[in-house]
Amino acid sequence: MLELDLSTFPELTTERLHLRELRMDDAPALFALRTDERVMRFIGRTRPASITDVEQLIGTIQADRAANAGISWALTFAGNDGLIGTIGFYRLQLAHYRAEVGYLLHPDHWGQGLMGEALEAVMGVAFARFRFHSIEARTDPENGASNRLLERQGFLQEGLLRESYFHQGRFQDTAIWSRLAPMR
Repeated sequence: MLELDLSTFPELTTERLHLRELRMDDAPALFALRTDERVMRFIGRTRPASITDVEQLIGTIQADRAANAGISWALTFAGNDGLIGTIGFYRLQLAHYRAEVGYLLHPDHWGQGLMGEALEAVMGVAFARFRFHSIEARTDPENGASNRLLERQGFLQEGLLRESYFHQGRFQDTAIWSRLAPMR
């Protein structure tokens, strides 16, 4: 079984981004993201009703890291500490060396390649430092932008779960993507 040590948070830097630990003072920006219909359109989760809900979410993310059960980064521009998105690993399956990746980005920054930079950075950590064998992503099949991003980052669509969850009054499909660690 994979043994994961998340006690030291891995801050990451790309050409344009700084990926750091989420903090409680990120709650207003994260609340804005998680209540923006453009951001959440393809994400089948209940929207937070208040900043308190987001603070509880950040607390859960921090507790998961402390328990080696997940890790999330705040996406910021290099030189500007304001949160513009998130990316992280959750639903860890340590017995199978597998995790799921998820991400959000403010719509003002869509189409600029930023999430590709962030995903490339965290995938490097996933395989080199954390030693995962495979990373999974689940998307709404209608989310063309996210599906294209995953393809560009070397993910393959493995399958489609038809009407796999019920959200906002209807059953919705889930596309399952994965990327394997490079050969060592």
